[in-house]
This record gives sequence, structure tokens and C-alpha cells, in this order.
Amino acid sequence: MGEMREIDGTGTERATCLLAPNPSMMTLDGTNTWIIAEPGAAEVVVVDPGPNDGVHLRRIADTVKEQGKRVGAILITHRHPDHSEGAGEFAKLTGAAVRAVDPAHRHGGEGLADGDVITTGGLELRVVAVPGHTDDSVAFWLPADRALLTGDTVLGRGTPVLDGSLGDYLRTLDRLRDLVGTEEIGTLLPGHGPLLGDPVKTLDYYIRHRKERLAQVEKAVAAGATTAQEVVAHVYGDIDRKLWPVAEWTVQAQLDYLAERD
Repeated sequence: MGEMREIDGTGTERATCLLAPNPSMMTLDGTNTWIIAEPGAAEVVVVDPGPNDGVHLRRIADTVKEQGKRVGAILITHRHPDHSEGAGEFAKLTGAAVRAVDPAHRHGGEGLADGDVITTGGLELRVVAVPGHTDDSVAFWLPADRALLTGDTVLGRGTPVLDGSLGDYLRTLDRLRDLVGTEEIGTLLPGHGPLLGDPVKTLDYYIRHRKERLAQVEKAVAAGATTAQEVVAHVYGDIDRKLWPVAEWTVQAQLDYLAERD
């Protein structure tokens, strides 16, 4: 609970985290819902309302109301239910439309594409396509705060599983590393875990970690492993066995990448 309190309410001048009550091995402390508003504006943007939890959804709505504001737009970073499941109910609760890359997760709103600029409530929130964790993943760049909302592409602790393409993910990491350096982004606001105050160090670690894991997978295959399950036993033996089935998603993405590369 101490860690949860450290995450809930954190953020930047324009972005504030409300932590959803859905902690687990996959969601860490829970899903980070972000309320973003330009100072003095009447409207806010809500990113990732989270699971379909009535208490959490009402808390988001009440927090916005207590600020004397209204929800102008709801944005989804990617399709996983711990980020998107509550969006439909939250749209009904607030009257705001939901925008997402995947049409299945839109509720009265438009899609999201790389380079789009969200200007609700006077904000400048730029959409950055970041496929890899999922094929529909996007990040939101908040230039005024030198901050980047990363969804599950970069986590506050650890690294995400891949439910998409490793090739896409490696290109995404390189792109984010370039963006962080070029635009001097100072804070990453993740979909799970605490905010990150050293984006360069974090992304350098992510890139290095992925290369190391890929080398380990290649070594396991050379030693005779032929399935994702067998590779997990070789490479991920240090993690809780309950997570092995999920680790197979990432390993399969690595095996697919190696097959395409060769």
C-alpha cells in the first residue's frame, strides 16, 4: 500500500495519476489512469480509464468535477482490458467520446494515428505510434511538461511482455530514444508503476535488455530448444513460474523475429 500511495497522485504540472485498484503480477500496483489538463482550462483529457470498476470510474469523474472541470476526451493507449475495459462505461458517465487506434475500442470518437495532435481544453498532446507491446499501442507526448505517456511500452518497473512484433518493438524503442534525446523529454509517465525521471537511462536499458534476451533465445535454440515453452525454461527460469505462460508470448515474438531475420 505504501508503493500505491507513492504512485497515486503523482505526475507533472498537467498530468495526474489516479491508480486503479487492480494490482496483480501483470499490472504491478494497478493501472495508471492519467488526467491531463492545461492550467485554467475547463476540459480535461483522460488517458486509459482502466478496468470496468465502478468505484474507480466514479473516482475519476468526481476528481475532475471537484476541479471544476469536465471530461472533454478519453484516449486509449492500447487494447488490453486493464486499460480499455472501463472506457465504454466512463464515456456514458461523462458524455465524452473515446478515441483509440482499434475501432473496437472507440465509443463515439475518432481513431488515433501517428502525428495526430489532441487539442482538447487547449492542450497540445501529440500521438506517437509505438507498436510492439501490441500492434495498436500509442504513446502521448506532452511537450509543455517535457513528458511522454508510454502506456505499457515502457513500464515504471521491469519490462513488458510482447503481444505483438519484436521487430516493431525494437524500432519503437529506437524511435523513443531518439525522441527523448531530440526533444529533451524529462519524464516518462507509464501505464503501470511509478513515473520515470531519467528517460535516456531507461530506454538505453530497455534496448540493451532486449538485445541480451534475444541472444539468450538464440543460444537456447542452438542448444536444442524448439518451442516457446522450452525456450522459456532455458531463458526465464529466474521468474515466477506463474508467469511462464505469459513469457511465452514474448518468446514467440522473439522466435518469429529470428525466423524472419534469417
